[in-house]
Amino acid sequence: MAEARTTTEQSRTAKLSLPTLTMMVVGSMVGAGVFSLPSRFAQETGVAGALIAWAVAGTGMLMLAFVFQTLAVRRPDLDAGVYAYAKAGFGEYLGFFSAFGYWASACVGNVTYWVLIMSTIGAVAPALGDGDTVLAVVLSSAGLWLFFWLISRGVKEAAAINRIVTVAKVVPILIFVVIALFYFEPAVFADNFGGADYAGSLFQQVKGTMLATVFVFLGVEGASVYSRHARRREDVGRATVLGFLSVFAVFASVTVVSYGLMPMGEIAELRQPSMAGVLEHAVGNWGQVFISVGLIVSVLGAYLAWTLMAAEVLFVAAKDDDMPRFLKRSTPADVPLPALVMSTALSQVFLIVTYFSDDAFDFALNLTSALTLIPFLLAAAFALKISAAGERQRATELVVAALATFYTAFLIYAAGLKFLLVSLIVYAPASVLFVMARKEQGRRVFSARELVILAVSVIGAVIGVVALTLGWISI
Repeated sequence: MAEARTTTEQSRTAKLSLPTLTMMVVGSMVGAGVFSLPSRFAQETGVAGALIAWAVAGTGMLMLAFVFQTLAVRRPDLDAGVYAYAKAGFGEYLGFFSAFGYWASACVGNVTYWVLIMSTIGAVAPALGDGDTVLAVVLSSAGLWLFFWLISRGVKEAAAINRIVTVAKVVPILIFVVIALFYFEPAVFADNFGGADYAGSLFQQVKGTMLATVFVFLGVEGASVYSRHARRREDVGRATVLGFLSVFAVFASVTVVSYGLMPMGEIAELRQPSMAGVLEHAVGNWGQVFISVGLIVSVLGAYLAWTLMAAEVLFVAAKDDDMPRFLKRSTPADVPLPALVMSTALSQVFLIVTYFSDDAFDFALNLTSALTLIPFLLAAAFALKISAAGERQRATELVVAALATFYTAFLIYAAGLKFLLVSLIVYAPASVLFVMARKEQGRRVFSARELVILAVSVIGAVIGVVALTLGWISI
């Protein structure tokens, strides 16, 4: 009886309401990316290109949000979002790749948070540099494992902290937009409209911003990852759309108003977080301090949410026998501890890798986005597949799924060959986990179709390693 009562209490405390799910989506999306938007966009495009990029990204991501909403209703039997959709639509091996890619992107994304924190503090503590010095890596590593300890105490406690932090971190961003509008200079905005000489054609400008927009919108699928904790399945889709709409206008505003304060070339040269540099230009040193404090609060909250989601994906994949058994273990507090350890460890590895990169923040940001694209593409393609078949075919769902699929495919093209190859270097070794899971079940490891997929990933990874070794591409 005592055991049954404990299980019931855990189940009840794990259930998440619509406001909580929405807050988790917003908390996941509002993170390091938004504080870097001014310079990230100014390095690639002027005002015209930025407006087009946000229109494309906003429409594409809204279609993707609608896809997750549709799938939550049409396939309520599927948990863990992206991973479950890929598996149901295209088989266990691609489902495994989707789970691993999404998990790896979350772990690499967590690295950007610590790099940005150290870069922010580095403005007053030069020993931290741009977040890529030995001291910065050591302090970031300590932060990684401190948060591991916090999250290991329980999902409920960590989620409650995340709700508080989400509210706190949105405030400085909104204040930035209001102050920027007050100091807005139409003449500067007009000079930035067409873009600088280094930006290239309008198409190149828009294409160059795509990975940045993917990064800031990561988290739009957050509610679907926690679908097993939702009180009602329809709340998963509603939280996805509400969370997206809540932050889209904020992201676009941060970018556009910055063009009215400083010349594009000067914004592009700002150190991260560039939002702090823009506000400092407008109001003085207190603006930089204000944004820097807001960034640290924002990033720590986003890190908390993403670490939870990363562990959840591994845990659910293991429960479905697509990951080794040790990853399905959880504590009495409903924390998937082995998955949490593995997530923190991978973040630690990539944190060390950033020390050797040319630009630690940009590398981690772009790789995070690139790793996410395959899981997003498979989820959108699954929605297209089920919308085009069966008696329940609906024209609107079909159009939305088609647009989401086209958009995610375009993002892979926009990411370029470099990040596709680096992504495959990460993806290919993951098959070891798939082999372990199959052997534990006494099943044939790979089917003929899966061997083809394995060969493509391994060949791509080998090419990527050779390209890095010979200097054809760099990190």
